[in-house]
Amino acid sequence: MKARLIVILAIVSGLLGTNVVAQSAEARSEQQRFKQAADYSRENRGLSVVVLKGDKIVFEEYQNGHSAERPWILASGTKSFSGVMLAAAIEDKLISGFDEKVSDTIVEWKADRSKAAITIRQLLSLTSGINAGQIGRVPSYTDAINEKVIATPGTEFEYGPVPFQIFGELMTRKLKSGNETVYEYLDRRILKPIGINVAFWRNSNGQPLLPQGASLTAREWLKFGQFLRDHGKWNGKQLIAKKLLDELVVGSKANPAYGLTFWLNRDGKGPAGRPGRRNAVMEISENGIASGLADMYMAAGAGNQRLYIIPSMDMVVVRQAAFGEWDDREFISRLISGKKLP
Repeated sequence: MKARLIVILAIVSGLLGTNVVAQSAEARSEQQRFKQAADYSRENRGLSVVVLKGDKIVFEEYQNGHSAERPWILASGTKSFSGVMLAAAIEDKLISGFDEKVSDTIVEWKADRSKAAITIRQLLSLTSGINAGQIGRVPSYTDAINEKVIATPGTEFEYGPVPFQIFGELMTRKLKSGNETVYEYLDRRILKPIGINVAFWRNSNGQPLLPQGASLTAREWLKFGQFLRDHGKWNGKQLIAKKLLDELVVGSKANPAYGLTFWLNRDGKGPAGRPGRRNAVMEISENGIASGLADMYMAAGAGNQRLYIIPSMDMVVVRQAAFGEWDDREFISRLISGKKLP
């Protein structure tokens, strides 16, 4: 009996040992993949790569003189806060729904037949037909609402800052009766509940620049991604309904690779703005973000700032940089498979 027990214990011990070794090898393999991706980032003027899996940061590296404590511009990565703010405003009944007409609030648009029927969904999916303006040149809210319509709403995708500033004016008017500013609402409804510390948010005449104004550390931006990956939950509390956030990752007919303020991993095969020099906006609009991972989406900004959300892998990845070359496909391939692209 004693001999049999010894044999059983030896077998169990062997199995457990094998399992521990396997887990250890898997962890090493994962870390190697993340390091390969981080190396690619560093070689291309990267500043940070932080990977969250589940509820834990499993990889964190700061590069080229950057540090965990130093905030960095999100550039157009800022845009995605507007999409979440829209979802919150719908839940709070400030806005009736994604397809509410902008002219219901910006009432002077009612007299302009080309603007009267534009919806908020069209506005933030960048398919409103309004001249989106020049990237990097952000107009005031007042100037933005006076931009002209240059295409039939819903038929063309055009990337630029104007629609986000129009949304800023819309929210300003929605919040006026409660004597709350756009930033105060964003902070109360989204940032503070998640615990996001915004180091700086550029504004003009007291109005936050919604297309490109925020600066955050990598870890603070990571919190926003975790909140999105977890479908609006934070510390077990549902801050915004999942069904509303789900609408933000539905592409349009004009560009299936762009939802409401987020880039989607879809083949767009649609127009990517006005003719001009080929850029990242056009590449992603036509080909998506990377191979595989159909549920991946991201907030992205100039200088190759990236917040990747990958629900199927329970993962969020932040990458910050000081411009340089960048290929999302190369980074994601190394991160997920550990392989360089051919």
